[in-house]
Amino acid sequence: MTADATRTGNEPGTSADDAPTESERDTSSTAVDSVEPTNVARDGAFWAWTVLGVLIVVGLAALTRYLEQNVPAWAEGTAVEDIGAAIEYPVYAILLGLLGNVAVTLLGWRDRIAAAFRTEFFIKTGLVLLGASINLAVIASAAGPAIAQAILLISGVFLFTWWLAGRFGLDDKLRALLASAVSICGVSAAIAAAGAVRARREQLAYTASLVIVFALPSIFVLPWLADVFGLSDAVAGAWIGGNIDTTAAVTAAGALAGEEALQIASIVKVTQNALMGVVAVALTAYFTLRVERRPGAARPGLGELWTRFPKFVLGFIAASVIATWYLDAAGADGKATIAIVNDLRVWFLILAFVSIGLEVRVASLREAGWRPVAVFASATVFNLALALALASLLFRNFSA
Repeated sequence: MTADATRTGNEPGTSADDAPTESERDTSSTAVDSVEPTNVARDGAFWAWTVLGVLIVVGLAALTRYLEQNVPAWAEGTAVEDIGAAIEYPVYAILLGLLGNVAVTLLGWRDRIAAAFRTEFFIKTGLVLLGASINLAVIASAAGPAIAQAILLISGVFLFTWWLAGRFGLDDKLRALLASAVSICGVSAAIAAAGAVRARREQLAYTASLVIVFALPSIFVLPWLADVFGLSDAVAGAWIGGNIDTTAAVTAAGALAGEEALQIASIVKVTQNALMGVVAVALTAYFTLRVERRPGAARPGLGELWTRFPKFVLGFIAASVIATWYLDAAGADGKATIAIVNDLRVWFLILAFVSIGLEVRVASLREAGWRPVAVFASATVFNLALALALASLLFRNFSA
């Protein structure tokens, strides 16, 4: 019996059939493991193919950035102007990565250039740099309601999604990715969760795709609903910031709702982002102590938890603390430096998404079927209702 199939509690909707075997878990690629092929002689041919792979990854990343920066201008004045402005770089990066995947597979290059798909390095570096955008001083300006909403919303939505995914019989690792993505901050949270639970790249790609598909219509639907419901700017902003799963999409929706709504939405979303590390710690502990613990094995100690813990989360926290201190010390001049760091972070995450697209196995995505979509959609509706209730309660008398 495998470690994944053995559980100390009776989780609903999960069976041994959903869990990988011991050998599958040891050999399957994960969201944060190196993808460099093993037992390959590093001769001249190996390095030549690797250089070619690097050129392909960087080229697709550059094309992603080009589309991200120019599509809004191309769409301006057309019927798709709002959509063109709302689409973010993960959409282009994953699509181009998938197209590149098809091309290199047909050419027979895919396995030969796989050493260039440095997903682990790109993801970890990008998430550490993401910490620089978390200004703890800004969070403190709305500390009471923002932190309260973040804790209650993340806890409620995460537990609901985890429970529902279990009822649908989803694999525990995919459950963790879906629950983290819909409850915290979309793709970034899914990446952090993938590192904590050692999820497969196909599962991360599936989750990232769901985040993007659901985030785009939310940009336009939530501001419209806020107007229909007659919400105040503060409540509308808190509702938008607590629901939409990507920071850029939150900014776009908040701008549609008004300046004050945008400010509150940004603070709420940043507060939720800051809790990503806490969730990563909790997932590491849960999977180490319960999900992957063999029957009869001794209780894992702190050393095992430390081994499993995704260390880049500490870098994320350190970057946030350093950026907060630096902005306080440098004043207005510090914003230009942080902007450079944020731009570098976007490049690394683009490289990560392109690499995920190049690596993904389409057959694995088909095997996931419709159940993750149903779980994510249901969790999104639950998130909408709970966030509206919390925003109405916590921000009804709030004034910026």
